[in-house]
Amino acid sequence: MKALVLAGGAGTRLRPITHTFAKQLVPVANKPVLFYALEAIAAAGITEAGIVVGDTAGEIRRAVGDGSRFGLRVTYLPQDRPRGLAHAVLVARDFLGDDDFVMYLGDVLVGAGITELVDAFRRQRPDAMLLLARVDDPGAFGVAELDGDTGRVTGLEEKPLLPKSDQAIAGVYAFSAGIHQAVRSLVPSGRGELEITEAVQWLIDRGRDVGSLPVRGFWKDTGNISDILEANRLALESVEPRTDGAVDTESRIVGRVRIAPGAKVCRSRIVGPAVIGPHASVVDAYVGPYTSLAEHTSVTGSGIEYSIMLSGASLDGVHRVEASLIGHDAEVTPAPRVPAAHRLFLGDHSKVQICS
Repeated sequence: MKALVLAGGAGTRLRPITHTFAKQLVPVANKPVLFYALEAIAAAGITEAGIVVGDTAGEIRRAVGDGSRFGLRVTYLPQDRPRGLAHAVLVARDFLGDDDFVMYLGDVLVGAGITELVDAFRRQRPDAMLLLARVDDPGAFGVAELDGDTGRVTGLEEKPLLPKSDQAIAGVYAFSAGIHQAVRSLVPSGRGELEITEAVQWLIDRGRDVGSLPVRGFWKDTGNISDILEANRLALESVEPRTDGAVDTESRIVGRVRIAPGAKVCRSRIVGPAVIGPHASVVDAYVGPYTSLAEHTSVTGSGIEYSIMLSGASLDGVHRVEASLIGHDAEVTPAPRVPAAHRLFLGDHSKVQICS
């Protein structure tokens, strides 16, 4: 069995971060989201993975390398532009051959991994098997209808206006080689893309066996900033406390906090779960729960919680920052005080309201 990992999307919902950074490499608990996928694939016993890449191919290659650090052999599969999930299967046709494969979206976080899905697929031998998650807003996802007795998938809809169930496709699929015929039969949807939901529906319409498995533990599609922060919270729930950096006697560490080598904490309070990256600096500061500080970040005379700071970012003299994603080498400082006066240049008959 092989794995096909999709890492070619533009990440428009995460701009401006993704103007200069691949969305699959945004860190959650100080680890790129893509790495969670690769680790899950290796843990399921798969050793060969193809990664579909686009404009950020160079960044993905530098981060992942040949895959050996994950116990994988990685092949990179260029895609000229995102044209739908089913198009990625077309791009990977030669790599996949006639092998079974798992398709894993590179910006999806599955806390319990995919071993159960892979094992169930190997044991039951359906034509396809989908990982499903119950959601509150199914209209934002591909949605599956299920046979209540067998759990088999009887129908699929892509982002329906009137969803027939609350079972969203969680971004992980297992396929036999039969999916290739289904993909070749597709024409672009109204969105101009080749939809994998239509390919799976093609299998269903022809009486093929399409199974499902519910997500165990947490699951998150990290497509926007609020989802990234929530994924960070969920991932930090399992952090183990450990201090490898320097913490002075005037500081207090409360709860599950991991402090990496080279980090220093002086006259500060850190309340976990939180992670402090290598060579980060926390001085005269407060770091609250569900916060990840990447390598070489700096928090001085400031407070931050439920946030992510990427490498090299700094926070200096800012009273409180919450629910924020601060990009690489960004600097956050107090605004200068403004004089307690107003200067106006108003046209005739103007009406102005001023708080004073």
